[in-house]
Amino acid sequence: MTAIDLLRSVLSIFLSSVAPPLSIAAAGYLLGRARDVDIDGLSTVTVYILLPALVFETLVTTSIDVGTVASIAGAMVAFTFVMGVIAWATDRSRGQEGTVVYGAAMAAAIPNVGNFGIPVASFAFGEAGRSTAVLFVVVQNLVLYTLGIYLLSKGRSDGGHREAVRRVLSQPVVYAVVAAMTVAGLDAAPPADGTVMQTLGMVGDASIPIFLLILGLQVAKMDVGATVRQTLPTVGLKLLIAPVVAVAVVALIDVGDSAVTWAFVVLAAGPSAVTPMVLSIEFADDPDEGVSTGDYVGTVVFLTILGCLPIVTGLILLARSGVVA
Repeated sequence: MTAIDLLRSVLSIFLSSVAPPLSIAAAGYLLGRARDVDIDGLSTVTVYILLPALVFETLVTTSIDVGTVASIAGAMVAFTFVMGVIAWATDRSRGQEGTVVYGAAMAAAIPNVGNFGIPVASFAFGEAGRSTAVLFVVVQNLVLYTLGIYLLSKGRSDGGHREAVRRVLSQPVVYAVVAAMTVAGLDAAPPADGTVMQTLGMVGDASIPIFLLILGLQVAKMDVGATVRQTLPTVGLKLLIAPVVAVAVVALIDVGDSAVTWAFVVLAAGPSAVTPMVLSIEFADDPDEGVSTGDYVGTVVFLTILGCLPIVTGLILLARSGVVA
């Protein structure tokens, strides 16, 4: 591959997959600098209305090769667990406590597969990449809206096991998953081009740009300089350690052919997901002093979006060049 081909690949990935979400987040940032916007209200709408519609519509309409579902799901859970434990231990060793520890763990362990990973994997690896990314999203949602909400709620100053379980069971997305699995199991899904699914798709699709607007609004209101210094260890874990953990996981768990394997690694190496930030705003503590969990996770998301491009591009180029089978 020549230098010109390399530059074209980098520009193509940036323009098709990174620039669009960055531009939406930038719009949110500019709005946040100009107006006092209620971020909590937006996050509540997203968590209780938009995301359940997205999860239900995705689960009901997505067709994934049954032969790879269990292995990819297992690899994804293993990756999330290892990264979460590493991030949790790192922040605890730095004296962090409360919900920010769990927010940092989710930021390090949960990559942005929805609006970043799906287009990147589809562009780089075709249908195999897209199917891997969609399954990644499904497993992520199950983890985030059960274990993620539980940990954030339990880590609050007024939290506890019973209250954390109550918060998990009060989330519509949990019932959206159950309903979607029931409908799919009974083969009773409404027609994909019918009014019901089109309406759910329209509502669910709105969650992605609103996620990114919330990110921009969150960055606009925080002390970026102070927050950046605190989040650098988590950012380093996400950018440098996550790809290594992903390679180790797929070396131990056979997730399928080379395209699926590379897609898994590239997805894991992507930026931190926006959903943990939204959940942190909704469920985590707002401390009297210091950096809030929402600000912490939002900064990690912002910095990893900027920092992951050379890493993701390099992995895609390695996959295409056949350096590793």
